[in-house]
Amino acid sequence: MFTDPISDYLTRIRNASSAGHRVVEIPASNLKKEITKILFDQGYILSYKFEDNAVQGVVKIALKYDKLTKEPVIKKIKRVSTPGLRKYVNSQELPRVLNGLGIAIISTSHGVMTSKQAKLENAGGEVLCYVY
Repeated sequence: MFTDPISDYLTRIRNASSAGHRVVEIPASNLKKEITKILFDQGYILSYKFEDNAVQGVVKIALKYDKLTKEPVIKKIKRVSTPGLRKYVNSQELPRVLNGLGIAIISTSHGVMTSKQAKLENAGGEVLCYVY
């Protein structure tokens, strides 16, 4: 049992990329699926697959590495809002990660999206994580 499943999700990706693994398997949830889709759309992971088995299902993520240096594309993935200290922002306070080079993933009333998309939709919400 996990107290923070999103933190576990991010930690599994962080550990797998630093160890040089190609694929990481993570227990599925709807929020994790949405975060995975965002990471794929933004080019941080190579591909993903949702497998629905008996109870919960699994998210399989193929990690992406630089072809020349073999360095992982995800340099840092950091949890911002934790169960003990939630971090909420309105549409005027949306964070910019590395001056626009990284992304912030926000959970809004319109769904899970990047901070750039949230700014376009004029929506605030909970800051889940930073990725760069």
